[in-house]
Amino acid sequence: MQRKWFQYWFNSPYYHILYQQRNDAEAEFFIDNLTAYLKPSSDAKMLDIACGKGRHSIYLNKKGFDVTGIDLSEQSIKYAKQFENDKLHFLVHDMRRLFYINYFDVALNLFTSFGYFETEKDHVNALKTFRKCLTAKGILVIDYFNTEKIIRNLNSCETKSLDGITFNITKNVVDGKIIKKINFEDKQKVYNFEERVQAFSLEDFQQMITKAGMVIHQSFGSYSLEDFDQNNSDRLILICKKA
Repeated sequence: MQRKWFQYWFNSPYYHILYQQRNDAEAEFFIDNLTAYLKPSSDAKMLDIACGKGRHSIYLNKKGFDVTGIDLSEQSIKYAKQFENDKLHFLVHDMRRLFYINYFDVALNLFTSFGYFETEKDHVNALKTFRKCLTAKGILVIDYFNTEKIIRNLNSCETKSLDGITFNITKNVVDGKIIKKINFEDKQKVYNFEERVQAFSLEDFQQMITKAGMVIHQSFGSYSLEDFDQNNSDRLILICKKA
């Protein structure tokens, strides 16, 4: 079976170099607002789907929750494991494959960690897996970019210099996907990576979430949980429950 772009790129050391300046303060601000809104019980079990290096998981655990983080990237999980304790665990796992059943009170899929697969069926199947891991009253939170605004303001070319490497980045919309090509040279070797993320709208999510046996309970447009506005919001944050 041919490996997909995300299996290569997310495991690459260059992925971590390019995105090293991710904002922990912003992540913590979002988690503070989210937990204040959801009011999970102190013994709530949480699943962080596509957790990366675990910044959301680690902060949720600091707030006292029992958290499991899963990610496809062995490099990210290896890094995250240094923070493990009795109530914080990390595992290499593909979000499309079944995990614990009827176990978690809250499942989180944050920072546009969705939309990577080729077909709608793949995405619906992933959502069905998320649903199955939740308790009867469990909640799924999806945090995606606002496609409408991203496409309107797409910066087609940019360069970033980090750790002595100049990353040349181009972005285009092709066949309903936002495609980011990342080219650079390091130690006299040329590298070419890409990210391909589906340009899902709120309506697309509504259809897929319904097919997966869930309903959207609430939608927000920012990490301060303002109402979603298709033209102006930076994020599309969905709070979903089992139908």
